[in-house]
Amino acid sequence: MLDIKFLRENPDIVKENIKNKFQDAKLPLVDEVIDLDAKKRECQKEADNLRAERNKLSKQIGALMGQGKKEEAEEVKKQVSASANRLAELEEQEKQLDEKILNIMMSIPNIIDPSVPIGKDDTENVEVTKYGEPIVPDFEIPYHTEIMERFDGIDLDAARKVAGNGFYYLQGDIARLHSAVISYARDFMINRGFTYCVPPFMIRSNVVTGVMSFAEMDAMMYKIDGEDLYLIGTSEHSMIGKFIDTIIPEENLPKTLTSYSPCFRKEKGAHGIEERGVYRIHQFEKQEMIVVCKPEESPMWFEKLWQNTVDLFRSLDVPVRTLECCSGDLADLKVKSFDVEAWSPRQKKYFEVGSCSNLGDAQARRLKIRVNGEKGKYFAHTLNNTVVAPPRMLIAFLENNLRADGSVAIPEVLRPYMGGMTELKPKHE
Repeated sequence: MLDIKFLRENPDIVKENIKNKFQDAKLPLVDEVIDLDAKKRECQKEADNLRAERNKLSKQIGALMGQGKKEEAEEVKKQVSASANRLAELEEQEKQLDEKILNIMMSIPNIIDPSVPIGKDDTENVEVTKYGEPIVPDFEIPYHTEIMERFDGIDLDAARKVAGNGFYYLQGDIARLHSAVISYARDFMINRGFTYCVPPFMIRSNVVTGVMSFAEMDAMMYKIDGEDLYLIGTSEHSMIGKFIDTIIPEENLPKTLTSYSPCFRKEKGAHGIEERGVYRIHQFEKQEMIVVCKPEESPMWFEKLWQNTVDLFRSLDVPVRTLECCSGDLADLKVKSFDVEAWSPRQKKYFEVGSCSNLGDAQARRLKIRVNGEKGKYFAHTLNNTVVAPPRMLIAFLENNLRADGSVAIPEVLRPYMGGMTELKPKHE
């Protein structure tokens, strides 16, 4: 969420930013919120004058009563009563204006970083760098669920009976591999200086609206019926919410956290054939990384965060690339974002396995996460990035480590989490 003062003083910059995000329908909101803000400030000014006048009259009443001028004091009391009624009206107007301004400000997108490429949607995202050699083997690679079935590692039919489409049972070696990847990712981030955390898996509505836009909320979040609680779509929601309404001493920054959680998502809309199986699902697990830092340090942390994901995937022998998200593909709160994509030898293309985002002070402003520094208080910057999110990550892992005989190689770094196993052997063709 933008600072109203910034919007008031830079309406053209805000409008140009809206155009760059291809959200022209929101352009009238800028002038509307400026008008509402002016009305609110007029209310505040009149209310402040009335309060000052009331204090002055109250002193007069005391003086008149002390002089025995009861009738004159009663007349002044009538003036105080009249001003009190008007003050109540103004305070109600101010409250209503505040609500309207807040709703509009939460709909106006954050100012994107100047380096972000301008584009309408994800088809115009820009490749940054490739890591590792993408290989297409000389044998056919089956669809990922077929690979898992060879190990008796997945049961989608039973899951549909129990919960419907978009759910799964993982079992045997595949389930163990799933847990091993999560555990390895946890220790990988701890070894890079991040503090491990397991957060609440449900959050209140004020945290939801603090960490994401209304559009994202509607598309992603599951609401708990009858309660002010939502299932989290990612642990970032809980982890940023952890700092709600806090003032952090500057010397205690940065906060670098890595968190585990299940994630629950509606995943609205139709998806392509390559999103069958366990690519796009309603429930999965994820290791996340979160940073709360000083504004001047957020660009540096952004670079570190996506590099962590690249390094982890490369340690598992999975080729990856980074894509910079264009302006139209950025969620409203984001300043800058990179996707990390893994190579799919079967599809002969890359697919998304993680997303790294710098949100500037947007979440901090909404949640009132402030820093107490030498020059006073200011809003922190927040960043988040996927460490790893199986079972999607398992697709990349299985395809890139599959051998011609149907076995799957276990990279050395993962073996301690797999009981020393060096490979997975299929139970049937």
